[in-house]
Amino acid sequence: MINFNFKNTYFFWVSILVFTLISCKDKSTSENATNNTQISQNTVHDSLSLSDISSDIIISTPVNYLSLIKQKRIGIVGNHTSVVKNKINTFTHLVDTLISLNIDIKKVFAPEHGFRGKADAGEKIADGKDPITGLPTISLYGKNKKPSSEQLKDLDIIIFDIQDVGTRFYTYISTLHYVMEACAEANIPLIVIDRPNPNGHYIDGPMREEKYKSFVGMHPVPIVYGMTIGEYAQMINGEKWLENDVKCDLTVMPLKNYTHQTPYSLPIKPSPNLPNDVSINLYPSLCFFEGTDISAGRGTEMQFQIFGAPFLPKGNFTFKPQSNEGAKNPKFKGELCYGKDLRTVKKLNSINLEWLIETFNESKDKENFFNNFMPKLAGTKKMQQQIEQGLSSEEIKKTWQADIENFKKIRLKYLIYN
Repeated sequence: MINFNFKNTYFFWVSILVFTLISCKDKSTSENATNNTQISQNTVHDSLSLSDISSDIIISTPVNYLSLIKQKRIGIVGNHTSVVKNKINTFTHLVDTLISLNIDIKKVFAPEHGFRGKADAGEKIADGKDPITGLPTISLYGKNKKPSSEQLKDLDIIIFDIQDVGTRFYTYISTLHYVMEACAEANIPLIVIDRPNPNGHYIDGPMREEKYKSFVGMHPVPIVYGMTIGEYAQMINGEKWLENDVKCDLTVMPLKNYTHQTPYSLPIKPSPNLPNDVSINLYPSLCFFEGTDISAGRGTEMQFQIFGAPFLPKGNFTFKPQSNEGAKNPKFKGELCYGKDLRTVKKLNSINLEWLIETFNESKDKENFFNNFMPKLAGTKKMQQQIEQGLSSEEIKKTWQADIENFKKIRLKYLIYN
C-alpha cells in the first residue's frame, strides 16, 4: 500500500491531465489529417490539391439543374475536373453524383487527355468503357472531334462540365465548339456548368487570323480572352461561329460570388502538364515554346514553370526531361538542359514575350528555332516574323492593341460577371 501526501497527489493528477490532453490532441490531429485528405471513393484520387477549399465561389451542383434533367437520357462531356464539391475537402465526380440521384446517364464524351485526364498532350484517345461506372466513353480528340448524329440519337440533353484555363490554344473550348454544333444540328439542348477562369483577370495576345484556324485556334479571339467557359459558349452562339450559322439551345449554370478579378486556385489540375497555379498562370506565355526547339518543362515535375535547352548558355539552373505522366517522349528526353526557373516569379497580368525573345537571341541556329506549330499557336505568322526582325516585346504588343480593343467590345455582349 502506497501513501500519497498532498504534494505527490497534486503532481500525479497534473501528470494524468497533461497526458490526457496530449493524447486527445494527437488523436484530433490524426483525425483531422484523415478528414483533410478524404476523397469520395468514386472521384479522381491523384489529381487533387486542396488549396482553394476556402474559396467563396460557388459552382452549380446538380441540385440547381435537377428539374432540367429528370427522366431524361443524359450525355456528359467531361473529364477528371467534372466534380461536385460535397463536404469540406470532399469531391465526387459529376457522373457518380448524377447516378446516385438516379439520373439516366447513357454515355460520356471525353476531350483531350481523356475522361480521367491521364493521356499526353496530342495523344490519341480511344473509345472505350469507364472502369468505375461501366459507361461507354466516346473520344472527342483525334479524328472524331465532333459527336456524330449516331452517337447522339439516344440522348435528350447533354451536360458540358470541364475546367478551362482561359487560353485560346487550350483545346477544351474547341471541344465545346464542336459539341455545341452537334447539339444544334440534332436539336439537343446543352447545359454548360460554368467554372472560374484562373486567367480571367486580363486580355492579351495576337488575334487569330482565319488562315491559321485549327483545333488550337478555333475562333478569332486573343490568346487570353478573359471569359469563363459559360460566357465563351454564349459568344460562340451569338457571333454565329457554328457551321451554317446554326444556334445551340444553350443553358449556362452560372457561378455565384465570382468576378473576373476574383483569384481562384484550381482544386484539381486541369491536365497532366498544368500541375499547379504557377504553371496555369505562366501557360499563356510559355506555351509559345511548344512552337520552338526550347523545352517548357514537359518530362519534369515543373511543367510550364521552367524553360531551357541543351544549347542555351550554361547557368545555375539545369534540368533533364524524362518520361512521366503526360509526357512519354518529352523534348530533349535524357539530355541536360540549361535555362530558367520561373517558379518564384510574380503573378503575370499579361503575356510575357521577353523569355521567347531572349531564347531566340541566344539560339545559334535561328533559322530552325521556330517550327511549323508556332503560327497555329500564335494564330498568325506576324509574331514570329517580328521576333526574327528584332522587334522588342513592347513594339510587338503595340501591334495587338487595335484587335484587342475591338474584341473587348464583342466580349462585353456576353459577360455574365463583372
